[in-house]
Amino acid sequence: MRLEFINKVREKDILGKSILTNDGQVLLRAGVELNGNYIKKLKELGVLYIYVEDERLEDVEVEDEKLAQLKQFTIKSMSNILANIHDFNGKKLKDSLSDVEDMINYIIELGDVNKSLYDIQTYDNYTFIHSIDVCIMASFLGISAGYNKWDLKEIGVGAALHDVGKTKVPVSILNKKDKLTGDEFREIKKHPIYGSELLKKNFAISDNVIKVVEQHHERVDGKGYPYGLNSNQITKFAKLVCICDVYDAVSNDRCYRKKFRPNDAYELILSGSGSSFDRKLVCYFKNTFAIYPLGCCIKLSNKIEGYVVRQNRGFPDRPVIRVLYDIKTREPIPFFEINLLKRTDLVIESIVE
Repeated sequence: MRLEFINKVREKDILGKSILTNDGQVLLRAGVELNGNYIKKLKELGVLYIYVEDERLEDVEVEDEKLAQLKQFTIKSMSNILANIHDFNGKKLKDSLSDVEDMINYIIELGDVNKSLYDIQTYDNYTFIHSIDVCIMASFLGISAGYNKWDLKEIGVGAALHDVGKTKVPVSILNKKDKLTGDEFREIKKHPIYGSELLKKNFAISDNVIKVVEQHHERVDGKGYPYGLNSNQITKFAKLVCICDVYDAVSNDRCYRKKFRPNDAYELILSGSGSSFDRKLVCYFKNTFAIYPLGCCIKLSNKIEGYVVRQNRGFPDRPVIRVLYDIKTREPIPFFEINLLKRTDLVIESIVE
């Protein structure tokens, strides 16, 4: 399976990974043959890339089917939670969070980080997919950091709910494409407080989860918001979710800016070690997540292009790539692989769009 930018997708390509709506319904199911109308609609919805099947990359598995099903249930639950959070009592909220906890349990037991992220996002499902991806990332990062099962559940639930306070921020501000005014930016910065206030009304939510929601924009150097807390004042769970929130946010297009390139998003986290982010957690981050997703096409410094087929743990920018085409003629060739961990003379120049 390969990751293909939407402008390069052709009619009769077979969709490799399902695309979901903002309420967890299947918009377009994996296995469907794409036609002009499908491709046009995906572009209108803001889809930038999709996975398509490719027999030369059939061994590249980018999705865990069980986790995909759990994510679908969780998106539905998050849609329900965010739509009704102001009216939920403790029991209703706890019941709605059961799907989130089921997904976290699965990640703890069987999750493969390389088959868990990179959902296909549309304009209308960003909020929900972002919440779920931050939850998944935080769960994997928590596992790497050595947290126990109970801690991982609280981390995951806090991550899933981290932006719940945005339900009290006017949509006109959240979706504004132009630069925010001072008053609008101050209102946005209140969403962690709004979120903690909403959750404090529910006895089913622990203080650890509330602190994640309240502190996920705080920075260890004291330059975050809403309170400007420093490292010793921020809970360990909030420090962890903060990293995942920033990385996922800058890795996706928003109404007011384009996404960062993968290496730039990754570098943002690494460069913030000890200032914006906890130094130890950044080390765990580097050993957990890869820069370039499985199936994406990259160009090397020798101008050869190939697809990422395996990751090298601990070396996020040194995957194994498979070369399928002649660089000059673009004709298919008997493929071969390059392990960038062994080819230290080569570096990744860019993702091929």
